[in-house]
Amino acid sequence: MNNMNNNVNSSIKCSVDSCTYHAQNQNYCTKSEINVGCCNTTNPTTPDCTECASFKMNNAK
Repeated sequence: MNNMNNNVNSSIKCSVDSCTYHAQNQNYCTKSEINVGCCNTTNPTTPDCTECASFKMNNAK
């Protein structure tokens, strides 16, 4: 596993397995906290306007 922190954070669900912080065999994040940011707007009105700003591409895949 290439995660920097191998502990599953059951408070952060995640299905993006291309992220280095994904818990591989579980749909959770391994970071203790994440940052949520906006996509192309400073005033998001729908979930599509937000993103996980903590995402880091897993280069091992």
